[in-house]
This record gives sequence, C-alpha cells and structure tokens, in this order.
Amino acid sequence: MNTDAEVVVITGAAGGIGGALARRYRRGGARVALLDVDEPGLGAMAEALGSDEMVMTVDCDVTSEDACEDAAAVVIARWDRIDVLINNAGVSHMSAFADMDLDVFRRVMDINLFGSVYCTAAFLPSLRARQGRIAVMSSVAGFAPLSLRSAYAASKHALHGFFDTLRAELVDDGVSVTVVCPSFVKTDIEAHMLGDHSRIGSRRTTGTEADPDDVADAIHAAVAARERMSFPTPDAKMIFDVATSDPAGYDEFMRAMVAGDS
Repeated sequence: MNTDAEVVVITGAAGGIGGALARRYRRGGARVALLDVDEPGLGAMAEALGSDEMVMTVDCDVTSEDACEDAAAVVIARWDRIDVLINNAGVSHMSAFADMDLDVFRRVMDINLFGSVYCTAAFLPSLRARQGRIAVMSSVAGFAPLSLRSAYAASKHALHGFFDTLRAELVDDGVSVTVVCPSFVKTDIEAHMLGDHSRIGSRRTTGTEADPDDVADAIHAAVAARERMSFPTPDAKMIFDVATSDPAGYDEFMRAMVAGDS
C-alpha cells in the first residue's frame, strides 16, 4: 500500500456522482474511503475499483452524528489521516410545498444539510492537521429557485451559508472549501426521490444531462485547485449569471419549465 497517497473520503459513494468521484480519485492514485447506507452498492463499487488495500467501505448513515464520528474513527484508525472530504450524500423530492408532507421536508434537510455538517465536524480535526480540502455537493438550486423542490433548494441554500462561513473560519488553518454547483446530471436520484410525486411525473430538466464521469473530472480539478465554487456542468455558470442578474426573469423561466412551456 502506498502510505504517501492522499486519503479521500466520499459520502454517498455507492453510485452516481459519488461513484464517479471514487473512480476519478482512484485513477489518480488516492486511497478512497467510501461511505454510504447502501451496503450492497458499496460492495459493488469497491469490487469495481479493485477492492484492494487502497479502498475501504464504511456503512454510514450521515443523518446520525454518532455514525459519522464512528466512520471518521474507522478511517483514521486504518490510514491515520484524511486529506480530502467530499460531502456528496444527498436526496431530492418533487412536490409543491402546499401539498408537501413536512416530514419529507425534514428528511431532505437531515440528509443534505445535517449529513454534511455531521461528517465535516467528525473529520475536521484531521483536515485541519493536514491543511486538507473540503468539498460539498450543492446545486444550481443552491443559488436559484427550483420549482417543486422547495426542501431540496432550501437544503442547498443552507449548505452555501454554512460552508462559506466555515471557509472563512478555516483560513488560518489552511483548509480549503469548495462548493460544487452542478445542474442536471445523469444519475438515479429520481428513483430515490422522497414524497408522493405521482401527480407531477418525472423531474423537468433543461438541456442535456451531464455525464457523471465528466462532472467528477471537473470536481477533482476544482478541489485540487482549492477553488471556492465549481460549476462542473456546461450550463451551470450560465444559470448562475442569469439567476443572479435577472431573478424575476429566472422565476418566470422556472414557471414555464414546470408548465412544460420551455
């Protein structure tokens, strides 16, 4: 085992963007710790990566503070440290807020926001000691509205507030924080959406869904460069520019998209 290789922890690593990130970091020679609640998915991902001494899996429910602390202890006990933490675990929903079960809203916030908070807290001592890098998977919904996904957008907006503030607090420690804002990516997130969205149907997307491996390449480069914000899909920066320069126009665009007029 290469004990000089950096140690990368990825949550939500059983598939989708998390799996693509695991492949990218292993390709670069890193040791990767894969965290997820999907044990069969973790096993399949580890096998695909070679399932050797450079890969470890940890069954971790990020909504549990204790589970995140236990996961950090397991990783550090094996590899002594971590250099990169990627908070990728997340979930979505599709429903108008007026029709939404607030338990669904709470669940989205627990996974998307508090899961990232708990994991960051658990791994922070090692990250500070190593002048490490933190990344969090936000979305264009972190700075713009996303109709029919109020809880998802709220969780992503909250991530910006937390991680932008954390970045400022960690400057003297040499720890970087990268907030990642993709638009639509070709993953199975829709299959795991919370709530009853049978009356609404499939999620609406704009443009072509990005390939997860392309997104992982962009995230890998942004984290290595210690960038503050990353737009890893072709249209994400355009959405940022429109949403921040013409918010009313962007609202109208969102309404048209939901109505099927765009």
